[in-house]
Amino acid sequence: MKTKAFIFDLDGVIVDTAKYHYLAWQKIASQLGIDFTHEHNELLKGVSRVRSLEIILGLGNIEASQEDKDKWLVQKNEDYLGYITNMKEDEILEGVITVLQFLKANGQLIALGSASKNARPILEKVNILHYFDVIVDGNDVTNAKPDPEVFVRAAKLLGKTASESIVFEDSVAGIQAANIAGMVSVGIGHKDILNEAQYNFNDFTEIDNNFLQTLVNT
Repeated sequence: MKTKAFIFDLDGVIVDTAKYHYLAWQKIASQLGIDFTHEHNELLKGVSRVRSLEIILGLGNIEASQEDKDKWLVQKNEDYLGYITNMKEDEILEGVITVLQFLKANGQLIALGSASKNARPILEKVNILHYFDVIVDGNDVTNAKPDPEVFVRAAKLLGKTASESIVFEDSVAGIQAANIAGMVSVGIGHKDILNEAQYNFNDFTEIDNNFLQTLVNT
């Protein structure tokens, strides 16, 4: 059997930590007098913490010193870490474990490619760290998606080329990064939003073993 590199984003793909990011950012925005909605939160999908803060400050037309920005970034992360401390296995999105089990049982290589700097503790909390051969997160890369650095690095660590790599993503920036890298892109989420993906599924419950086998064989 062929061996491919299967690379997964974290937030919104394996676990839904978006709600915790939202709560932490909303707290910062509220302090600054900014009305931060769920619609605004969509703008932060797949982008770095620094860029997320810039977007929020832009919503309120707020100019801030680097010292203030650094303080808010630390506060946001501390609040977020407080939320994820209590994560459990039931927060893994439906269908993910089945896919990971199939890939592992069939000798495929599995990597995480995420902008999150908290990827390892999250995977440990939900007890699936052992599925991953390689983890590349926000601590390992300098360029945010749609730059493909995180996926290219993951594939390289797995000893695979871009053409041997498949990426599962829920953000437009992530799909673009996979496409730029020349990897197969699988969108997890709304087809109208992730219309640049080569394949689309609403969630992992729609992905069957035949589809995964096809990805391995092609």
